[in-house]
Amino acid sequence: MLLVVSRSVWAYRGFIVGSVKREFQARYRNSMLGALWTVLNPLAMILVYTVIFSQVMRARLPGVDDGLAYSVFLCAGLLTWGLFGEIVSRSLTMFLDNANLLKKLSFPRICLPLIVVLSACANFAIILAIFFGFLLITDRLPGVVLIALPALLAIQLMFAAGMGMVLGILNVFFRDVGQFFGIALQFWFWLTPIVYPLSILPPAIQRVVELNPMTSLMHAYQELFLRGAWPAWGSLIPLALLGLLLCFCGMALFRARVGEMVDEL
Repeated sequence: MLLVVSRSVWAYRGFIVGSVKREFQARYRNSMLGALWTVLNPLAMILVYTVIFSQVMRARLPGVDDGLAYSVFLCAGLLTWGLFGEIVSRSLTMFLDNANLLKKLSFPRICLPLIVVLSACANFAIILAIFFGFLLITDRLPGVVLIALPALLAIQLMFAAGMGMVLGILNVFFRDVGQFFGIALQFWFWLTPIVYPLSILPPAIQRVVELNPMTSLMHAYQELFLRGAWPAWGSLIPLALLGLLLCFCGMALFRARVGEMVDEL
């Protein structure tokens, strides 16, 4: 199955790349600031959180005590969570949004999740480049540990794409899925140690939050950028396995329901 999918994707690589390019251009067409809008939303959120929480959280980051520590901690979590949120949120409606395309054109439907992931990655690359520039200017750019970043992103993308595909298919048949997940994503954000470090929570709450599959990933990003520390790979194994399982389930569900999906649309 994986070989067939790979061949289909490769055969339609021009369609995929062209779709990502058109989507990127359409998003910023007739906009004076263009791609800068990709940066302004997360930047505004980071500034708000930094102003509100920096003095409170500054003393709560163990082993780190300077004015920029919390900003780096916050950026590491918010920016990468934004990538996850964009992929899953857009995957929820990717089949609904492309209903006419699915009915009129013959192409591997599996291209749609890939277009969503690549488009989100293009936006994230802009934000990450600016974050790297900030780290470089403030002399906080991590050293050799940055080679671990692609592996962390790969685990995150696999998990987000798998979840997004499953939810996107279910949303075709049960439209409440999209509404429910929009609310659930907000709770999920606050149950993930992004704005706050896990260490400030009571032990009983910590054990609950540690069950969150995104907790270990966000912690790995924060430790990498804040302290230049290598990820604890063992703690990421459950998330990687869950991502593989979701991708497998998404592919199986897609193959089983693709015909019904077109009729439902």
